[in-house]
Amino acid sequence: MKSSRRETAKLRQFDCPLFGCQKIVSGKYKLRILWDLQHGPLRYGEIRHGLLTGNTGAKDIAPRVLSRELKALATLGMIERKDFKVVPPKVEYRLSAEGQSLMPVIARLHKWGIQHVVRDAALRKMGLKRE
Repeated sequence: MKSSRRETAKLRQFDCPLFGCQKIVSGKYKLRILWDLQHGPLRYGEIRHGLLTGNTGAKDIAPRVLSRELKALATLGMIERKDFKVVPPKVEYRLSAEGQSLMPVIARLHKWGIQHVVRDAALRKMGLKRE
């Protein structure tokens, strides 16, 4: 795993703070990947399965797209990739310290989404009770 200092340096490459934040979370699955990793490390298949869960009518996720999102998050220092170097391949992804520091912000977006975006009242009520 990389040092915290090197991870932080990857984020310090933007002049505009909003542009930097947008770069981190923009993309088809980045926010959801970060959110799903908050409870601990996951393997590629678990991340893929989690992205399909709760997304009614979702099509299958192209492996190339998911791999690109994971690579971008790792390059930005938001997640860490651990390769166990075994056969068959085993790779885990986990939030870095920088990624963990973003969780309160994503949690606020999640709460706002429950209140304003979720159409089923029962789901809204259930989501608000979990917090």
